Amino acid sequence: MSAVEALESARAVGVHVEIQGDELLLEATSVPPTAVLEAISRHKTEIIALLRPSRDGWSAADWQGFFDERAGIAEFDGGLSRREAEVQAFACCVVEWLNRNPERSQPGCCLACGGREKGHDALLPFGIEPAGHVWLHGHCWAAWYAERKAKAASALRVMGIVTPVVCPTTKRLSSIDVSGQSWQKTYLPACGK
Repeated sequence: MSAVEALESARAVGVHVEIQGDELLLEATSVPPTAVLEAISRHKTEIIALLRPSRDGWSAADWQGFFDERAGIAEFDGGLSRREAEVQAFACCVVEWLNRNPERSQPGCCLACGGREKGHDALLPFGIEPAGHVWLHGHCWAAWYAERKAKAASALRVMGIVTPVVCPTTKRLSSIDVSGQSWQKTYLPACGK
């Protein structure tokens, strides 16, 4: 079992885990299973490292506050159900994580595939100027971006922020044209709605 799995198993049985100095503080309404406590003890150092503020300067508590704020705004100001608001808040957290954890690469080599630029296969800069660019082939971008979003979701999950389970049907909200490209915003409605 890894530190992430130990932390997830603790949360699954209702144990709230936070750091206090160099120690872990556990709070629960009932005594947790021995296996959970042993896993937390075994991975204490790694769990503390996971919960400390990361290089982006935010701790798990900061991320939870951001998530709760976004969900509250979507629910109360946006009129969404709590489940729909949490789906939207999770998406906001993923975008914020991507913005706070940019990747950079040197020109001349695709970060995704390692290939060089060729006449028919140009390297393109992706990213914003202050954070720097990632150089990718156009056809490598989708897989690279999907991997980045999965990394963001994984990092958020470690901090206890997960998207709620929803029905597999989608409803189209709007279509936006950005720089000549058509994008669709969709959401997944709560089950039974």
